[in-house]
Amino acid sequence: MTSYSKFGVIGGGAWGTALAQLLAADGAPVRLWAREEDVVAAINAEHRNPVFLPGAALSPSLTATGALADMADLDALLVVVPVPFLRAVLAELPPGDAPLIFCSKGMEEGSFAFPIDMARDIAPSRPHAVLSGPTFAHEVAAGLPTAITLAAADADLAAGIAQALARPHFRPYVSTDVIGAEIGGAVKNILAIACGIVDGAGLGLNARAALISRGFAEMTRFGLARGAQAETLAGLAGLGDLVLTCTSSNSRNFALGQGLGRGEAAEILMADRRTVAEGAFSAPVVAAAARADGIDMPITDTVARLVAGETRVTDAIQALLSRPLRPEGR
Repeated sequence: MTSYSKFGVIGGGAWGTALAQLLAADGAPVRLWAREEDVVAAINAEHRNPVFLPGAALSPSLTATGALADMADLDALLVVVPVPFLRAVLAELPPGDAPLIFCSKGMEEGSFAFPIDMARDIAPSRPHAVLSGPTFAHEVAAGLPTAITLAAADADLAAGIAQALARPHFRPYVSTDVIGAEIGGAVKNILAIACGIVDGAGLGLNARAALISRGFAEMTRFGLARGAQAETLAGLAGLGDLVLTCTSSNSRNFALGQGLGRGEAAEILMADRRTVAEGAFSAPVVAAAARADGIDMPITDTVARLVAGETRVTDAIQALLSRPLRPEGR
């Protein structure tokens, strides 16, 4: 089994910074690439990231760079770039054979490609894996207990990376179901927006529980149709992540939904954020992919229309409640 000791993280947002801190907390050298010059400067000079992860003290062994060329000599790279910008960053990576471990969640518009699909197109010679599960960045950075899914088609690759990432408070569970891990992460962000809408509109906890249950049914239909395993969707990368992000305003997607539920305009909510609510980008893409495959995903479709400003919350809720009655298993 290959050992991995020199890690790099591509992406200086909250999750990328938290993962870099996780790996550097014991003094191991970790290199983080960020596009934002102020993030690079703050990490190197002050050992903090006040833009994306304020309040977290970072290890001195964590250093930042704005040059992707500096990521060439590492054993493995955790890629934490939002999906809409991922293809361009992958195209700029220096040549190498270090595994790419994708930590972003979503599908690419037009191609319906997941991160690992883009990697197969742009960097086919590199091994690929997916890290996904119920995680809030500030808790991981603080060393609070976390369990997560590490998926790779090659079981030995998954086991080797999981062993290298594992810490007493950070426990990766290995899977070979890459598509299941990616679908769980993409769809749960959309459903978190929906749950935030329910909260912001004051519709109550009964409605949120119903939405989580029916949303999980949508995730399962979409996942099984695309070859995912039911066990993955019911595990950390699916249901586990869904429950976390659908029940806390610490989730950017849930917080976006809360604003929509209160009647705030989607374009204003998203323009006012430097961080990305991934579900806002994923909703129209997953909805389009589901329609193309003939998969019924009414909650996802509703979120896509709300984010696009094509319907009002009151009308969307009425439309969902007036759908024909059906057996629960469908």
